[in-house]
Amino acid sequence: MPVPQNNRRVARFGVFELDLSAGELRKNGVKLRLQGQPFQVLALLLERAGGVVTREELRQSLWPSDTFVDFDHSLNTAINKLREALGDSASNPRYVETLARRGYRFIGQVQSDGFEVPPAAGAATNGPAPTRTPSPEPYPSLVTLHPELDVPIPRREITRGLFALIQVMYLSFYLAALFRLHAIQDIADLFLPLWGATTLAAAVMVTAGVGIPLRCYLISAVGFDYQRLGEKFRRIFPIVLALDQLWAVAPFLLTQKIGLGPAFAASAALLYLPFSERTLITMAYVRSGPG
Repeated sequence: MPVPQNNRRVARFGVFELDLSAGELRKNGVKLRLQGQPFQVLALLLERAGGVVTREELRQSLWPSDTFVDFDHSLNTAINKLREALGDSASNPRYVETLARRGYRFIGQVQSDGFEVPPAAGAATNGPAPTRTPSPEPYPSLVTLHPELDVPIPRREITRGLFALIQVMYLSFYLAALFRLHAIQDIADLFLPLWGATTLAAAVMVTAGVGIPLRCYLISAVGFDYQRLGEKFRRIFPIVLALDQLWAVAPFLLTQKIGLGPAFAASAALLYLPFSERTLITMAYVRSGPG
């Protein structure tokens, strides 16, 4: 039998509508495939919209005490499926915000019919539910912390832009070195034997030949916001690290022009740069595993 209209429990947010009575999530009126635990997680978040739903509360609601599951993996999977259905992301959330080591919060604007905050555990079942006074949040601002770095997540345009600028800088290094390869060999001849200067010039050619396509790939990937760039960069990071550490000694070739001190300072900054690249990528492309 159809559910009477006055018994419907419906929440609307953005282009979505969650109907608890029918057990359906719709987008622009079209039913989406969202069942089981992701649906229950969304219902709990909507009933506590604007408030924090802890991971422990989700565990108690979704998995009975006599159920033995890998809770972290199961909850992360449910959150990822929910975000996929909503077109949401952990790094730039519109609806489901991750609060590191605490839980989740629904941050979208909600219009609800029939949604009520569930009574506290152990409350009497007869009579109206007691009025609940929201407890103050330990963090007064709605700052989203990165699940891996424990720092506020910056705007992705900033992190991606800084990463792209670093790649352009290295690409400029490679091209300038190849165009002035004879000058590099002349400088190397001043403090290296012939075989050493030749080896240095060959190393510049080989590493620049590897670095140019690598930097072009990274520039295009971050420019088109390739969603798996974080995973790919973590895999190739050992290559990037080795390449960048070799090129970190390049400022010493300019010692006669800029002096030993500035060359040492520039080399120290270049030694740190690959780790800053990794941090920028981690900020821009949050792992899906932590939820």
